[in-house]
Amino acid sequence: MALFDLFRRRAAPPPPDPMELALAAFQRGDYAEALNLWEPLARAGDARAQSNIGACFAEGMGVERNPALALTWLTLAAEAGYPAGQRNLAALYLQGGGDAVEADPAHAAALYRQAAEQGDAQAQDMLSWMLLEGEVIPSDPEEAHRWALAAAEAGIASSMTRMGMLYHHALGVERDVAEAARWWRRGAGHGDADGQAMLGAAYVLGAGVEADPVTALAWLLRAQAGGSGLAQPFLGPARARLDDAGRAEAARRAALPLEEEGA
Repeated sequence: MALFDLFRRRAAPPPPDPMELALAAFQRGDYAEALNLWEPLARAGDARAQSNIGACFAEGMGVERNPALALTWLTLAAEAGYPAGQRNLAALYLQGGGDAVEADPAHAAALYRQAAEQGDAQAQDMLSWMLLEGEVIPSDPEEAHRWALAAAEAGIASSMTRMGMLYHHALGVERDVAEAARWWRRGAGHGDADGQAMLGAAYVLGAGVEADPVTALAWLLRAQAGGSGLAQPFLGPARARLDDAGRAEAARRAALPLEEEGA
């Protein structure tokens, strides 16, 4: 028993993981501490730390915004093949960074594709959007659908809403208003304001779901509060179909926590 106690006293716990400590600091808003922990990792070649530092300089989190330093760190992470680094560098090139970083949307699209092909869901979402818009790279609705589906299944709400748009407008898929409403419901339930607006519109029009003005107005009010401009054209028609009690019920539902809406 004494030998066991001696062994137990000598068994030291493993040292804390600096990356985990940094992420915990970042999540509680202590960006300066996160940067202090990431810096030695980044200088030692850790692509994840390089990407995180670059993102902080790009967004001005814990440090003054510095596109030039963001470019340096994100390029290192991207060239190491780290998907989030490629995606963060793509975002920097998409918007540009003053004199330090000239906007290069075509290069951004290429970086998003590199990250998307490695399974980065946020990059898949952005690549899907770019393929649908067709302003930077040629429009390809079928490929846009493929990437949107991958991102949506990974939990990206904006891609869920985009899937609804693709089915509603028959872009890359056959038109299916019920499938569109199903995807809008998923996007709405995950908090996407545009998805909430389109689900509300579906309930106004009875497109893919049974018309229900109270449910319609509840989703449209929630979408409007979330900043979606897509809700505005449908608010008047939804209100016009309801009496004061119906409008009050819709407002009550719109104020509930999202999980209580029954999405």
